[in-house]
Amino acid sequence: MTEWTRTLEVDGPARTQELAQRLGAQLRAGDLLVLTGELGAGKTTFTQGLARGLGVERGVISPTFVLVRRHRGGPGRPDLVHVDAYRLASAAEVDDLDLEDTADASVTVVEWGAGKVEHLAGSRLEVVLERAVGAGALGSPGAGPAAPGTDGGASGPALHAAGDPEDDDAPEPRRITLTGVGPRWAGGPPAL
Repeated sequence: MTEWTRTLEVDGPARTQELAQRLGAQLRAGDLLVLTGELGAGKTTFTQGLARGLGVERGVISPTFVLVRRHRGGPGRPDLVHVDAYRLASAAEVDDLDLEDTADASVTVVEWGAGKVEHLAGSRLEVVLERAVGAGALGSPGAGPAAPGTDGGASGPALHAAGDPEDDDAPEPRRITLTGVGPRWAGGPPAL
């Protein structure tokens, strides 16, 4: 059911946000984005860019402790529902968040949602972020998204809860792979 895959490389957080902002400007109510990547790969940074593209005025931070944050979109734009599913073990726990109540009228972005949220919509945009260093380093053997708790030796939940290193301003190459799944994305990748 995958419609297409597109891989882009950016040189750091600012470029990650610029790319995401261009994407966010093209999103519409009902869109589901599933973000995957090791700790510090740029999931929240990417979501901040999406938010700007949706006209969200207030700051977007990781919803690690509250699990879900809702941000009002700009005039004529859908709201952004930002979810951190890191501590959720199953789709059933995701269902307890009642995301279906906002899914049709909002853009829903779920960090750590792979394998847990696909049932929420008939289409989704999967976004995999990879860093140039760390467990999922670009070009390293086995490069790719790390599972929670496999961040190169640090304790996954403890590191994630203690502070998300994604706001590091240092330029660092990242690979962003977008995969469109379902009828919403049948027309091909968005112009970025």
